[in-house]
Amino acid sequence: MKLSDDLLVLELTTDFGTGPTLLHPVLILDAEAGHTLVDTGIPGMEGAIEAALAEVGASLKDIKQIIITHHDLDHIGSLEAVVKASGAQVWALEREIPLIDGREWPQKRLRPEQVEAMLADEDVPQGRKDMLQRISKMPPIQVSVDRALHDGELLPLAGGVRVVATPGHTFGHASLYLEHSKTLITGDAMTSDTGTLHGPGVQATPDMAAAGQSVGRMAGLDAQTIVTYHGGVVDGDASGQLKRVAAEMKAG
Repeated sequence: MKLSDDLLVLELTTDFGTGPTLLHPVLILDAEAGHTLVDTGIPGMEGAIEAALAEVGASLKDIKQIIITHHDLDHIGSLEAVVKASGAQVWALEREIPLIDGREWPQKRLRPEQVEAMLADEDVPQGRKDMLQRISKMPPIQVSVDRALHDGELLPLAGGVRVVATPGHTFGHASLYLEHSKTLITGDAMTSDTGTLHGPGVQATPDMAAAGQSVGRMAGLDAQTIVTYHGGVVDGDASGQLKRVAAEMKAG
């Protein structure tokens, strides 16, 4: 879905063991600086990303930068493959870098002994167990990061892309604000459902207090359109919805 002259929202289908769901990486379009991919889906999605780019006459080789909002597997799973195909640089918020390049164990990835305990738990659904077994067999994604991003930094892309540190879902989660189109890319700092904005998923967010503060920061932005990784585009009173969610999270 081409949202504006500077933004393409991808829709990639996957299944986390509870049925089909959509992921929404985005492509920031900039003919001069080169296109920027934000997040890369789960492992093996490079082909689906390539097919989505072809719809606007682009390919993986047109990607010059990859910005990672955070290191969860469904965001960096195809990172290594996309880097190899494109030669793009990888950018991420400074705190997230050791979690992407492998110097730190992924914040929410279960240790082997935790996986074994869940596989033995009769209350865990079989679909969830199948997913855990697949993930546990995968080596952790370890990709070098070329550039450390910092809160408040203005990137010279598509008329100006502001980096917004939004920790809570992970230690170094980052969101992006496109100043020209007034579009906010939240990664997993927020979610949505058929155009209705929500806070981050509680079970996947270790620090909800920090996450609430991050949403409060985003509520100060003039966002006419919001793109969440899980849920997609929110364009009906986006700014008002953002303020509503911030107030709800502050109230607890």
